[in-house]
Amino acid sequence: MLAGEGVTYLHHGGDGIRNVNITVRPGEIVALVGMNGAGKTTLLRLLLGMLRAQAGIVQVFEQHIATLPRAVWARVGHLIEAPLAYPELTTRENLRAAARLHHADPDHVVDTALSQWKLDTFSQRRFRHLSLGNRQRVGLAAALQHGPELVILDEPRSALDPAAVLTLREMLMQRAAEGAAVLVSSHHLDEVARIANRILVMNAGQLIGTLDPDGVDLERAFFETVRRDDAEHNTPHQEAS
Repeated sequence: MLAGEGVTYLHHGGDGIRNVNITVRPGEIVALVGMNGAGKTTLLRLLLGMLRAQAGIVQVFEQHIATLPRAVWARVGHLIEAPLAYPELTTRENLRAAARLHHADPDHVVDTALSQWKLDTFSQRRFRHLSLGNRQRVGLAAALQHGPELVILDEPRSALDPAAVLTLREMLMQRAAEGAAVLVSSHHLDEVARIANRILVMNAGQLIGTLDPDGVDLERAFFETVRRDDAEHNTPHQEAS
């Protein structure tokens, strides 16, 4: 579903993404974890074509991202950093617009999404008047309501209450069970361990190892993996993200 080979993108000053190889297969949930500034969001942007890789190849549905037809992007659902929504439109209007962009029938998916994400009460409220948590719910509903075959989410748990976290978990597991490929960036190790088939560790713009989702002390294993990489490359330690 998704593959990157030798993906590189360097900012002025030299930091960025270096020679990253990554694959996400159908029916698989892959978690991407790392410290602040590790490059997780930049990598997700590269995999979605929001940034153009300076070297390497990105393929979506076995097609080079540079030649991917627009219609194929309708099969992708994503949320990067902040929900993409029209502030003056209501919750329902935003979900209807998102459904159309993904070639889905709003009459078939929007009511279900409103119910699943407990947004019924806010369906007629303008997006700019919603709380941060409900804005995140709208963004996730928009990303998932059309049943995407590839899901890419950046810190999707941000601002969510426990009920919404449970909904997110169930929705991602459902997408994977139906054959979708799921890639999630997160700093909640305990949460991704519940759903991920693989956990990839990123540090200083590179993938440096994996964690066992069934491991006993994931947090200790994560910090030890990063510490070893920092020591090897003399990288200053950063706060966790």
